[in-house]
Amino acid sequence: MIRPLGDRVLVKKLEAEEKTASGIILTGKAKEENTPQEWEVVAVGPGEVSDDGKTIPMDIKVGDKVLFGKYSGTEIKYQNEEYTLVSQKEILAVVE
Repeated sequence: MIRPLGDRVLVKKLEAEEKTASGIILTGKAKEENTPQEWEVVAVGPGEVSDDGKTIPMDIKVGDKVLFGKYSGTEIKYQNEEYTLVSQKEILAVVE
């Protein structure tokens, strides 16, 4: 498994819905446009280390659903799975 360092968070994109709320089945481009920008947190680092050497705890935890900017993070592939590694500072919100 991948263990993020510092204040980094490993996330995996949630799958797009196959149907709309009204029951219309989506295909191709329509499915892409309906894709939520939500990501599920798979792993988190221990936290950022401050100038005085103390670890600042993470606000994000495994299982959280988060939103971040379109061009944030680094895409990686590990054991045929696609993930994105992003700094906690780049996460805009937690979806509740």
